[in-house]
Amino acid sequence: MIRGGSEILGGMRSRLGLGRHRTGSFHDRSALIVVTSMAPHVRDTLNLRGVMIRMLAALGPCLLVAFYNSGYQANLALARLGTTDVLGWRRVFLDALRIGYEPSSVAACVTHGALYVLPILLVTLITAGLWESLFAVARKRRLTEGFVVTAVLFTLILPPTAPLWQVVLGISFGTVIGKEIFGGTGKNFLNPALTSLVFLYFAYPNAMAGDPIWSGVAGYSGTTIFSMVAAGGVDIIGQAGIGWWQSFLGGVQGALGVTSTLACLFGAAVLLYTRVASWRVMAGVLIGMAVTATLCNWAGVGAAPILSLPWYWHFTLGSFAFGMVFLATDPVTGASTDTGRWVYGLLIGFMILLVRVANPVHPDGVMLAILLANMFAPLIDYGVIWANMRRRAQRRA
Repeated sequence: MIRGGSEILGGMRSRLGLGRHRTGSFHDRSALIVVTSMAPHVRDTLNLRGVMIRMLAALGPCLLVAFYNSGYQANLALARLGTTDVLGWRRVFLDALRIGYEPSSVAACVTHGALYVLPILLVTLITAGLWESLFAVARKRRLTEGFVVTAVLFTLILPPTAPLWQVVLGISFGTVIGKEIFGGTGKNFLNPALTSLVFLYFAYPNAMAGDPIWSGVAGYSGTTIFSMVAAGGVDIIGQAGIGWWQSFLGGVQGALGVTSTLACLFGAAVLLYTRVASWRVMAGVLIGMAVTATLCNWAGVGAAPILSLPWYWHFTLGSFAFGMVFLATDPVTGASTDTGRWVYGLLIGFMILLVRVANPVHPDGVMLAILLANMFAPLIDYGVIWANMRRRAQRRA
């Protein structure tokens, strides 16, 4: 609420050297100020800090899955290899704690997973915070909390085997080139976390492509579900002992925090309830993917096996759910109009399927599709606004 309007106007008149007897004249600039007769109120108290806190709350389940699943997959690999000598420095900590390496032990999996997640998360937070502080001092602005969410998002989309020096390079590129060079938080047109990941993907493709499959244990490797389907069709998933519910819950190998569709849906509920994210974007991504996958199923009879993968498998595989909930709904880099959000989401869903069925080098396709849609978001909004203006002009004619 704004109080003391008359005192403010009086102070402005005195500073401008204006008297009350000249009110309304050409020289009285205070006459241009309109004082409301009723006290104005702020209708929404949600600020940047509030948005970031709600984003972190929504990312909480994915972060918990990252701790558990990365340790579970590592312990599972150790059980199959029959040795713990390949762990390196992590073995020293785990042996000192005497928790063991049993995949069935939640404590063992969470503790082992923390040794993969925490170093990456801490390095990302420190690096992003240093860059943000440097630019805040140079621009004489207050340090914002945006880098915390960017750091958590970037950590969750990284593989557990990511070297820390690559993590520093990636988050530095995404923070400086993807955000700060455009003015900082709220002024970037590309998602900083995705910009960081794509930089690493093109600079170090062997470490970031995900095929052979990521594993935190040296000497243990496998292949992605996308590669299995491309080689032998949908039936090979069941032959590999992987069920749809296992993929939905997140008990598969992949990036640190994107494997669990259930955890992403919990995050979606938080974002939608707090009105931080747009349901139109989420619905558009899901519908665009489902329609394109169904068309591929119809057109893929007797063709490439990857075309036969149903939409409900695409929904749980890779980082689709994570990208749909947390990355595509970024209000800064996405479309702003209601109709534009539908178009924006449909474009992302279509591009994800296009990359997955046509690009064997990067089988997931979610991150590339969202970045491409980020570049088209201003054009989509411009088209929607122009179409609305044209319809109104035609109604008045």
